[in-house]
Amino acid sequence: MAVKRHTVTLYGKAECCLCDEAMEVLHKVDAIVPFDLEKIDISGNPELMARFGLKIPVIFVDGVPAFKYRVNEGRLIKLLTSVLSAEKESAEC
Repeated sequence: MAVKRHTVTLYGKAECCLCDEAMEVLHKVDAIVPFDLEKIDISGNPELMARFGLKIPVIFVDGVPAFKYRVNEGRLIKLLTSVLSAEKESAEC
């Protein structure tokens, strides 16, 4: 049984230095633990602007909030691999 790839979603906007830094970390981690990456620009969406405003970037893993402002590379790797390990174990049962 194939293990599902995780989806990491970054909510941010253009000309956001913290968003750019977060993307660099996400690309680095993706090379170690591959995942599907979504980047959502909140600037054209009033609902997302109201929700996140200046509290960006916000990073979700499989729809669950994981980071705000900065991404901790080690924590993200641990999060993705521990979730992958749990899925692999349940698939083997």
